[in-house]
Amino acid sequence: MVLSISVKPYLRVAMLFCLCWISKYASAHEQANVEHVIVYREEGRFAGWPANHGIWIWGDEILTGFSRGYYEDLGNFHNINRKRPEEMLLVRSKDAGRTWSEEEPQPKGIMIGTAAVRHGTMPEGTTDETLIDLKEPINFTDPNLAFTIRMENKDAGTSRFFYSYDRGQTWKGPFRLPLFDQKGVMARTDYIVDGPRECTLFLTGSKENGKEGRPFCARTTDGGLTWNFLSFIAPEPKGVGYSIMPSTVRISPTELVCTVRELEVPNKSWINAYVSRDNGKNWSFLSQPVPDTGEGNPPSLNKLPDGRLSLIYCVRKAPFKLEARLSSDNGQTWSEPMVLRDDIAGRDIGYVRSILRADGKVVAVYYIHVNGNPTRFIGGTIWDPGDK
Repeated sequence: MVLSISVKPYLRVAMLFCLCWISKYASAHEQANVEHVIVYREEGRFAGWPANHGIWIWGDEILTGFSRGYYEDLGNFHNINRKRPEEMLLVRSKDAGRTWSEEEPQPKGIMIGTAAVRHGTMPEGTTDETLIDLKEPINFTDPNLAFTIRMENKDAGTSRFFYSYDRGQTWKGPFRLPLFDQKGVMARTDYIVDGPRECTLFLTGSKENGKEGRPFCARTTDGGLTWNFLSFIAPEPKGVGYSIMPSTVRISPTELVCTVRELEVPNKSWINAYVSRDNGKNWSFLSQPVPDTGEGNPPSLNKLPDGRLSLIYCVRKAPFKLEARLSSDNGQTWSEPMVLRDDIAGRDIGYVRSILRADGKVVAVYYIHVNGNPTRFIGGTIWDPGDK
């Protein structure tokens, strides 16, 4: 049956409504194979920086963390009121990233120093808790493990780690992370598990001047009881420059690819990729997947089921965008950028965390504000990178 050109009036209205809705929801510049969702949003609050926390997946269940504060218009800065409390929260999806819920804190919990990590809250990474030494080894291959590494703050240069065997319902820690003979260690969650007792961390240390700025890797082979420095990933930047916030994947039993946020001149940053052919003992420059991210934003790297590498990041200059690039040769060359989202209102964006679903789609979470509303919220994008 062929539809006549003379469509009934009510059908024409319906068709026009659908076309208007599609054009409003998905920009012409965006990829057609994306779905945007709201992970967490509350008017009057500031929600941000998932890359400082972590993301974990168990089947269709995904858990991620972020910081929540109170919104304050500070102009061209992070619009969070620094005089009011900032919390570290968890949100969970049980349908592969389509819907999310903040977990209500409960009285039950485990004591860590003088504070309790309560059900549904992120480990307290910025308080005056007493750090303790790990006494029992962690089973890094536990099927319900969540593991997170957090810095106290960029100035103190000390970091700690926590772990959970019940998918982030309760946490143990904070456990002391060594300084590895560095002036400071500014840790965010990036790690690779290679066995029940073996785990490699990808961290940022301070430069010679004490400022945050040089990535390195460290490894445990005894379940976290001891950690050993392996190597620096990138050279130390000069002057005001930095090389921070690694995101890493394993591409073979002996090869690792690490992407890093870098800057050497104010307000111009990029993402470089480095490779280790000997399981983290030595590193060399591989490529520059993203030549310009404006003021700078960290990468989020995944290895797809077909072997390609997926890199997601935000561009912190006008026109502000959430973008992705793909590599079919283990990071040596990269595709042109694919715009995943371009309805972004300004620079206060990004810090992407992404994770691979069993069906090959990538779930990315990030903070964002859109045109017409200053609320900083945690957005999510489900992206199908397709086949090779």
